[in-house]
Amino acid sequence: MLTNHLVPADEQADLTQFTDALHRFCDAEIEPHYRQWEKAGLVPREVFARMGAQGFLCADVPEAYGGTGASANFSFAVAEVLSRRGYSGFVGGLQVHCDIIPPYLLHCGTEAQRQHWLPRMVSGQAIAAIGMTEPGAGSDLKALRTTARRVHDEAGDGYVINGSKIFISNGQNADLLVLAAKTDSAAGAKGVSLFLVDTTTPGFSRGANLEKVGQHAGDTSELFFNDMRVPADALLGGVEGQGFVQMMRELPRERLIIGVQGVAGAKGALDVTLKYVQERQAFGQPIAQFQNTRFTLAQVATDIAAAEAFLNACVDAYRRGELSPEAASALKLHASELFSRVADQCLQLFGGYGYMAEYPISRFWTDARVLRIYGGTSEIMKELVARSLLGR
Repeated sequence: MLTNHLVPADEQADLTQFTDALHRFCDAEIEPHYRQWEKAGLVPREVFARMGAQGFLCADVPEAYGGTGASANFSFAVAEVLSRRGYSGFVGGLQVHCDIIPPYLLHCGTEAQRQHWLPRMVSGQAIAAIGMTEPGAGSDLKALRTTARRVHDEAGDGYVINGSKIFISNGQNADLLVLAAKTDSAAGAKGVSLFLVDTTTPGFSRGANLEKVGQHAGDTSELFFNDMRVPADALLGGVEGQGFVQMMRELPRERLIIGVQGVAGAKGALDVTLKYVQERQAFGQPIAQFQNTRFTLAQVATDIAAAEAFLNACVDAYRRGELSPEAASALKLHASELFSRVADQCLQLFGGYGYMAEYPISRFWTDARVLRIYGGTSEIMKELVARSLLGR
């Protein structure tokens, strides 16, 4: 993904070594088991621990909190490699753990919160999830119904939380949940706060692992909070009413990493299709020799190249601290729509075999669809870009 001018020269060799090691890990630890994980509906916890031991988790977390202190390029490379190899179901939860939750802790958390959670996340001993979406709220984060009521009694100072969340990636495996809740129901967006919930807390429960159209290897759950009491120091940053601001601050990286996933997934779909069309015979010749096949592949490759240029520009802006919410939204919109379109066009070249689960293109096709929904739907992304154009 990242071209030479985007990665500092002194980082290129290390990044190449890192991705080579990641490919070897995938060959040995993921590829032989991935179909079984899809049938089981989740990736075993120990895979996170093995990735942590190799330095593949939360790669840009500072050394003070157990990480390597590498640049974000290394974390993006994990999503890129796994997405291109067709492990998008795993990447969906992995990017939450590696690219969404650590920035919340680093930018918004207290020092005690960072010291408690980040080393465990880097090692893979604690798996993280984020709880925003609710059954009746969807992308409308201001309409949250989960409440956190401040209490002071003989048990100490804390919050009692009631409510539920839905479509939570890593929901079955999560040890840490960054939970959005209303601490002041009358204050609108200013009444939203984020909490760091240890999932062993009494009152926390998980629903069944939800059966999805695609991304079958990723566990996705509904979560419930029934008079769940958390200590006061579980409040992210220690200040109430900052949750909406904190979420808006961290959404650009979330949408950037979905852009990485979308472009890399499209490239992976093209990879398996190029191999297939040169091997598959029809009417006495490889189907790669037919003009329709060649024109389709040429258009797909051109579309991917254009999207990759946009992605690289956004990665470069993020590295400089200049990635705007509008650019991240536009990238997420473009890359997620691209992935679905490319996967569909490539599947068509497989004919009936493309609809068979044993052929890898079918996984790219089903996995691609949700990228246009999670992290903010394509419709929400269009609205955000339109607001930046029209001033409202």
